[in-house]
Amino acid sequence: MKRFLDLLQKETKLVVGLMSGTSVDGIDVALVEIKGNGTGTKLRQIDFLTIPFPEGLSEFILKNSTSGSADIGEIARLNFLLAQLYAAAVSSVCKQSRINIERIDLIGSHGQTIHHLPKSVRMFGQDVAATLQIGDPSVLAKVTGKITVGDFRVGDMALGGQGAPLVPYFDYILFRSEKVSRALLNIGGIANITLLPKGCGEQDVVAFDTGPGNMLVDQLMKILFDKDFDKNGVVASSGTIRKEILEYLMNDEFIKSSPPKSTGRERYGDEFTRKILEKFAGYSREDLIATVTEFTAAAVHESFKVFLSGKGGLEELYVSGGGVHNQSIMDSLRQHFVGTEVREAESLGISSDAKEAICFAVLANETISGNATNLPQVTGASKATVLGKICLP
Repeated sequence: MKRFLDLLQKETKLVVGLMSGTSVDGIDVALVEIKGNGTGTKLRQIDFLTIPFPEGLSEFILKNSTSGSADIGEIARLNFLLAQLYAAAVSSVCKQSRINIERIDLIGSHGQTIHHLPKSVRMFGQDVAATLQIGDPSVLAKVTGKITVGDFRVGDMALGGQGAPLVPYFDYILFRSEKVSRALLNIGGIANITLLPKGCGEQDVVAFDTGPGNMLVDQLMKILFDKDFDKNGVVASSGTIRKEILEYLMNDEFIKSSPPKSTGRERYGDEFTRKILEKFAGYSREDLIATVTEFTAAAVHESFKVFLSGKGGLEELYVSGGGVHNQSIMDSLRQHFVGTEVREAESLGISSDAKEAICFAVLANETISGNATNLPQVTGASKATVLGKICLP
């Protein structure tokens, strides 16, 4: 406990942020220096790396994220295994940056989502929503010997929120502007957008998941081409966007639903992919990839047009996540957002790939500082609250 109390007194901290997302391809680990907290936060990225999962682990996680194939014993073991892999990732980023792990003050870990059920159902007289992120932060704290904050989504959902997205608070405290209206778009497995109107206060931030990011493209690439993803969007660029397929996809219920909203593999996983393949079996592989790739960008623009355009014009759109490397997605975004500067997150001084991992380092710092980090108008929670579980080594 003394270590925790001493940590509270430190103005500047070395913090590691960990993220393994819906793409289920590995661990993003960022090492940052954080000074202060809240809107006074100053951030410096020291190092970042992505560590691929051991061979077969992605498939094992996906198996245990799907109803009908999940095994409770395997989930229990995965909960410990992932924490141990996260601990190894912390050691790796320290080694790469040549910083002794003893100097690390704090770890923030998102964990691996295996099921996210934001829509409540009636159970035994109670309305129950749920989310489950594994890679237990208590195990991570014990193995590394570092104070660890994890399980960020649960607190928001306990208060009626969707538990997502959580990045908007991070976007607000670091990237708001008095001069321009900007949006930040992260394209991971799922895509989410944050709108920061010019001169906005915390209550003015609007954010939500727009639909699939790389998820559908990756799943179809695996099935149709036996590749994990469409590198640089090359396959998409070789195909033709089919209007009838795109119209079918854009008619999806989630795309049309109003915020607050969040989604995940439960909606855009194997079953959704199977329906696409069955319904459009006569189309070429390249055309399917081209159209599903366009769906990601078109859903973002449709979401902005329907739910955000009333907030005023948009001068800057900053893109991060794996989707930033798909040139077909980036080209499509620029075609849709005419008159808006579409840039990579590096223009803001932060790595496109590292952004989400850095976010959870910052959220961990906010947790120990006692700051509420959910935005009720974004998640739908009944009130703002401090998020995360603080686990002592």
